[in-house]
Amino acid sequence: MKITLEELRAWVSVVDTGSITAAAEQLGQTSSGISRALSRLESKLRTTLLNRTTRRLALTEEGQIFLEHARQILTSVEQAEEQIAHRSGMPSGRLRINAAAPFMLHLIVPLVEAFSKRYPLINLELNTNDIVIDLLEQQTDIAIRIGELRDSTMHARKLGSSAILLVASPAYLQKYGTPANVTDLESHQLIGFSQVETHNVWPVLQRDGEYLRIKPNITASSGETIRHLALAGQGIARLSDFVSREDRAAGRLVQVLQDETHELRLPIHAVYYRNNMLFSRITCFLDFLREQIEAKNCFKRATK
Repeated sequence: MKITLEELRAWVSVVDTGSITAAAEQLGQTSSGISRALSRLESKLRTTLLNRTTRRLALTEEGQIFLEHARQILTSVEQAEEQIAHRSGMPSGRLRINAAAPFMLHLIVPLVEAFSKRYPLINLELNTNDIVIDLLEQQTDIAIRIGELRDSTMHARKLGSSAILLVASPAYLQKYGTPANVTDLESHQLIGFSQVETHNVWPVLQRDGEYLRIKPNITASSGETIRHLALAGQGIARLSDFVSREDRAAGRLVQVLQDETHELRLPIHAVYYRNNMLFSRITCFLDFLREQIEAKNCFKRATK
């Protein structure tokens, strides 16, 4: 009995995501369906590809060898699809995009419907990660990077830059008072980042003329988690303008120390490796994203 592409996709997805459940979610299938596909694959190959325990999945030696071949087969199929689509003038195939949760939720997700209507043959795979990833290791075509770029080996397209603001919920300010100056922050609950220490530098100046480096009372690894903590009245937070814009417009968050906040903007880039077989769908997505960002003034800071 011949191995099917569906079985290969299930197998590679289980390895990449680390679990059958996560693979099922990624492929839009049931966990039992993924499990059956793996069992069929191992039966056809007459070997064990994965050692399964209650806590983790581990590749066997045979599984490691077969994984490389499976990736090559799936890549070849995607490249063949891309070539045919290119001849027809309509880009198609899977496009894997990785971004921090705030950028993904506030900027990319709202555009998915319009993008899919314009390019119905491109299948988006959206993944979130709040730390810098290796594009090749994570099988990613485009990654959104916020902040200064360090890796010069990749191609990059600047999407814009976003201002940094200090915000808190009205409930928090009513309970603890609104800080009138930078010194007042010492008596407030401050929400900071647990992984990227530079994100704990706030755009307000201390007496020595340096930007304030806070010692947070609460930390989180994700900007979206920090946003929700601020919404829940847990303290004052440092958030990008595009993350807090809707909340501020609706009155759910209020900017604090507005007059003392200096213009500090973080550049936002899309980075990718130049793959000629993928390039048409990469450029389609980046052109569309830049068009929508400019049309909606996503990175234009509200005037004081």
